[in-house]
Amino acid sequence: MLALVLALLGQSAPTPSEAWTLPAARPCTADEIRDLTAPSDTPFVLTCRAALNGAAVSRRIVIEGAEASGAGLDCGGGAVGRPGARTTTQTPTIAVWSRRLDGPRWSRPTDIVLRHCTVHGAVRIWGMGAGGRIDDLRQSSRTSGHTAAAQAAAPSHVVFEDVTFAATGSIPLYVGPGVTHTGVIDSRFIGRSDATAIYLDAESRDAEIRSVRFDIRTGREVIAIDGSASNLVMANRFALGGRGGVFLYRNCGEDGVIRHQTPSDNVVVDNTFGGARLLNPRLVVVGAREGRRSYCGDDQGWSFGSSVDDGDHATNNVVYRNRTLR
Repeated sequence: MLALVLALLGQSAPTPSEAWTLPAARPCTADEIRDLTAPSDTPFVLTCRAALNGAAVSRRIVIEGAEASGAGLDCGGGAVGRPGARTTTQTPTIAVWSRRLDGPRWSRPTDIVLRHCTVHGAVRIWGMGAGGRIDDLRQSSRTSGHTAAAQAAAPSHVVFEDVTFAATGSIPLYVGPGVTHTGVIDSRFIGRSDATAIYLDAESRDAEIRSVRFDIRTGREVIAIDGSASNLVMANRFALGGRGGVFLYRNCGEDGVIRHQTPSDNVVVDNTFGGARLLNPRLVVVGAREGRRSYCGDDQGWSFGSSVDDGDHATNNVVYRNRTLR
């Protein structure tokens, strides 16, 4: 379990950027930088490492497929996106997506780093189900090896360092099914989300959320860990505004997709929560749903996962040394 709970909490785990599996991509050319920073309604497809030195990017960015592995963006203090502009699940400010190939194969990007940026709007990291293709995810979930298949199809090792997520309504950071090794380090969330600040979806794992300030107004809990496992939430500061903090659960049956993995083996440690409700503050809730959703029966008929049991089954989670500010 997460290196024996970080060697009994004696030291921090290495940042995800220290665990890259591929060399960095080539630097972007001057022509590519000019194209990236030119106003346009067409998304820029990023397959190189861009150093912007503070230059603004108003167009959307798409990082898609294995050919984008090793790509990155160092904004040098600049911004991506348009302040206040709303985004949707299909049109995020930055999309890190896998691409469907023939048959059950996927081309996925790995080893992506974004640094020193303000992102206006939202970031989406998607494997199966990218681009609204929920049928791929639903059909895979009806096989016993779904968790491994989803993880093999999804982006991996996507790291955000010193990034300010300026939310405009949509969830500012959504980590989709099967995504592994997402890092959010020394960053900040501001603005407004209709739902959460970070959502870790089913079958994802090994995210690290560390030294992050959550100064964002949310419509519900700040971090959702939904059927996601072996994540580290450490040394963050939450301004809750009366909302919940970190919720661990399994969202059974939504869209007819069977949830296989449980929200287990997560570590939530050394976080500070301000602005909690005096009664029933709900800072860290392990097993936040246990079914109790109208769609839980929509995945019935198979002999595994949430199809046979709607419970959260949140086990082996460590919640320790968190504190509340009054």
